[in-house]
Amino acid sequence: MKKIATLIALSAAFVLAGCNTVKGVGQDVQRAGGALERAAK
Repeated sequence: MKKIATLIALSAAFVLAGCNTVKGVGQDVQRAGGALERAAK
């Protein structure tokens, strides 16, 4: 039973870490797009 609970907790941690990473990449891409837009003007 403890092994199952540990696996669930680790899976949840990886999922949450993945979401934060994807969110961070999205913000970086958005900033880069804004910089390109300003440079084009």
